[in-house]
Amino acid sequence: MQVAYTPAEIAAMVGAQRSVGTTAQTIRDIASLTAARAGDLSFLGNAKYRSQVAGSAASVLLLPLDYVGEPRPDQVLLFVENPSVALARVCARIAQALWPKPAPGIHPSAVVAATARIHATAHVGPLCVVEDGVTIGPGSLLQASVFVGRDARIGEGCWVMPGCVIAAGCSLANRVQLQPGVVIGADGFGYEFVKGRHEKIPQIGVVAIEDDVEIGANSTIDRARFSRTVVGEGTKIDNLVQVAHNVVIGKHCILCSQVGISGSTTLEDYVILGGQAGVGGHITLGKGTKAGGRAGIATSTEPGSYLNGNPAIPYMLERRIAVLQQRLPDLFKRVAALEKAPE
Repeated sequence: MQVAYTPAEIAAMVGAQRSVGTTAQTIRDIASLTAARAGDLSFLGNAKYRSQVAGSAASVLLLPLDYVGEPRPDQVLLFVENPSVALARVCARIAQALWPKPAPGIHPSAVVAATARIHATAHVGPLCVVEDGVTIGPGSLLQASVFVGRDARIGEGCWVMPGCVIAAGCSLANRVQLQPGVVIGADGFGYEFVKGRHEKIPQIGVVAIEDDVEIGANSTIDRARFSRTVVGEGTKIDNLVQVAHNVVIGKHCILCSQVGISGSTTLEDYVILGGQAGVGGHITLGKGTKAGGRAGIATSTEPGSYLNGNPAIPYMLERRIAVLQQRLPDLFKRVAALEKAPE
């Protein structure tokens, strides 16, 4: 990294409640507790690594308020409410220094329709295409090779990274982040089998992405067959996620990598889906539902459900069954021995 912060600057960034120790080092990098060296910042984000703190050579350590211990020579301990959140704040400052936003304006190589309305503080990068009727709000940033289709709308403070597509009529609200390769508004996958052929159902709806949503690289949010596909406020979507047509995702949901959601399904607020979880169509996952990785969910769930397995069943039941499965070979041996025993 090409940054340098004093321990006092780090303490101010994270709102440290207490500081112990001194160091003459300037912080130039971040490392794990065991890999850290002089000039590094490290943190205790998981209690199971507590034993590694005393031996860490980091110059500055972010520690929870209940940690008991003394610093090494030339080392500062900063006590914060949540070390992981504190580190995120430091990383945010570093990101601003490493990747500053480009100046407002339209790159000469961009193709922008005359009817597009682009705020004076927005930036449209090289090789972007912005079609008729598009609106781009204050402070939004389109990096290279972004396509924005006819009548699409991008709100305030959005960050659209290289190679993204925002198709015709679709909208991003405010402070939305799209990682490289995201496609918003591709056709939903809809066909009717008519006289021996798959006849395409026109997909004439749109996609609406609400405030503070982040969508990971190469994820796809399909346009609705009619009406809207919706991703609710504050929802975070990992890489390689597929959201089908007319899906409605509530507020502050988490979808991990390679999740797939079939059409016309509703996720209520605060749903969490582990990696590669699959969700069937035309069902509702109740508020706060959690599903483990590779779970297969085919039926609606009650609020607060915790599921695992394929087909998905309550988590603790699935764990019990998994333990019993490991005992099946011995059970079969016992059954076979009983069958051979004389009566």
